[in-house]
Amino acid sequence: MVFEKFMFRQKLTPQQAFQKMRQYCGYQERSHFEAREKLYGFGLNKSDVEELLSRLIEEDYLNEERYAILFVGGKFRMKKWGRIKIIHELKQKRVGSNNIKKAIKEIDEDIYNKTLYQLALAKWKSLKAEQYLNRLAKTTNFLLQKGYEQELISVSIKQIREK
Repeated sequence: MVFEKFMFRQKLTPQQAFQKMRQYCGYQERSHFEAREKLYGFGLNKSDVEELLSRLIEEDYLNEERYAILFVGGKFRMKKWGRIKIIHELKQKRVGSNNIKKAIKEIDEDIYNKTLYQLALAKWKSLKAEQYLNRLAKTTNFLLQKGYEQELISVSIKQIREK
């Protein structure tokens, strides 16, 4: 199915592809991997793809550190994802580990813990009818799926139980 999408697309010249990529990268931050895949989708060969990627980086249309920082900020603020899930997603997008570390450090520790506590409290309250152990397991599993660390989850649930 994915192959068919590329099969009928006309092959672009490197100059046409560069214009399209400037728009593509100007609209939203992209990882190098996403940009590379898009260029191959235009039917370009490896040397043209690498040349265009270099130009996009030189002209600051592509910046993986900036991409990682914005990705981390967005996923944490909007989707309330934890560090583990964010790191996993960035690795899937083949972002370098140094850029991932820099971006993760941008998350304020106090805000991170408050967000985790608020998510835990909301989930805990939504499970009032459940038995204690089910409530504990479901809240923990929910927070693990969101990408939060087990130790921090335990601390938040302990705080909720004490209140």
